[in-house]
Amino acid sequence: MMQLPFTGPWLLAPMEGVTEPCFRELVLERNPPDTLGGAFTEFVRVVSEALPAKTLRKHLGPRRFPQPVGLQLMGADLAALAETARRAEESGAPLIDLNFGCPAKGALRGCSGSDLLRDPVRLEQTVKAVKEAVESIPVTAKIRAGYDHANDVEILARAAEAGGADLLTVHCRTRAEFYSEAVEWERIARAVRAVSIPVCGNGGVRTHADLERMRAETGCSYVMVGQAALGDPWIFSGRSVGAAQAADFLVAYADLLAERSGTRPARVTGRLKQLLARWTAGGLVEDEERGEWLSERDPERTLVRLRAAMTA
Repeated sequence: MMQLPFTGPWLLAPMEGVTEPCFRELVLERNPPDTLGGAFTEFVRVVSEALPAKTLRKHLGPRRFPQPVGLQLMGADLAALAETARRAEESGAPLIDLNFGCPAKGALRGCSGSDLLRDPVRLEQTVKAVKEAVESIPVTAKIRAGYDHANDVEILARAAEAGGADLLTVHCRTRAEFYSEAVEWERIARAVRAVSIPVCGNGGVRTHADLERMRAETGCSYVMVGQAALGDPWIFSGRSVGAAQAADFLVAYADLLAERSGTRPARVTGRLKQLLARWTAGGLVEDEERGEWLSERDPERTLVRLRAAMTA
């Protein structure tokens, strides 16, 4: 088993449309490496041909912090997946993560993502193909507790281990449960007991206290946070932040989006509104502050208001 490069016990989950380099960078910057130990790219779909190194480097983004950013891949073509992993290693990826947990219908149509939860043999073969393609970086796998039910979580965990996975992330819901409110962390504990490789727990974390609680209740080595990190990017360190810090995050995010990806001002404002909606729902930002910051229709005026809030 290869040594894992994480600097702390908590990990930022891969989330499509969210964990692009700009957002990741800001979250990594605001949480010390002994708390937030690493992050992952959005899932990168590999279809019938290996992806070029240029595309992989774009997903990885610049390395500015000590925490590693793993490249998450998803695909059904083993040869293309393996060659993409090899190119990713050459491009500087510190680890490869394989997505067997995506519940979206689009993933199922391609016989990838959580579709492979119905085929443990194929899951094992996929891990093995990628593991054999890289030389010096870990390969990790992310699964759900099962497809229709969680009776097979041990079988799936052992399949990933047999394929050579250096770490297994277990999302405690099944594919059929999608993102339901009910969560059963015992399913993660069952996976921990079934394998000898480290297990990372995922699902149902809402607060900083939940991080330690999941680790204590399941015996997992790491905890991965997704949706809760959108509602509170400081969840990993447990910091309480005020309006000034929240506004600072939004301004920095807007600046990075404009600088790196050339995102149009109106789209930047749209991204800020999405984040603010989550922050308001989670109590990080008050309704009054949100209304004040977003009352302007002009994107530039919105940023002026946010910058003023940073020094208020």
